[in-house]
Amino acid sequence: MINKFLNKTPDTDKANFIAWNADVSGDVVLGAESSVWFSATIRGDIAPIRIGNSTNIQDGAVCHISVDRQLTVGDWVTVGHNAIIHSCTIGNHCLIGMGAIVLDKAEIGDYSIVGAGSLVTGGKKFPPRSLILGSPAKVVRELTDEDIKEIDAAAERYRIHSKETAEERKVK
Repeated sequence: MINKFLNKTPDTDKANFIAWNADVSGDVVLGAESSVWFSATIRGDIAPIRIGNSTNIQDGAVCHISVDRQLTVGDWVTVGHNAIIHSCTIGNHCLIGMGAIVLDKAEIGDYSIVGAGSLVTGGKKFPPRSLILGSPAKVVRELTDEDIKEIDAAAERYRIHSKETAEERKVK
């Protein structure tokens, strides 16, 4: 469902697919070939949310903000099932694992992975190519070129799947 909130309507025109029971509301911009899957929530009610190109927000994920704190998600990002990202910055070519939580003012550098179930506390900054694990999360190693190929492969699978799903269901 795409909802206007406080006179702001989400810009979803370039997205490949938004599931019928996803909730996208307020000051939200979805990039080209992005997708929002079942039961995901992207709620730009009190600050802007910007989602990059070819980024997928998977089932049950929550994207939200604090007052005057934008949420920015880069291009070619996978936000896994039931992950929560809140008023933070996620770089390009990242994977946020299932059930991970990234809190206000945190910054995840390009080409990074936040492991499933990890908790990135507010204000933490991680450099590019980081494997970030734990609660509280910390860098455990630098990502390899092979790791980065896997991040992009995951995003590409969802980019293709979102087009197929939209065609099959005749929806956006």
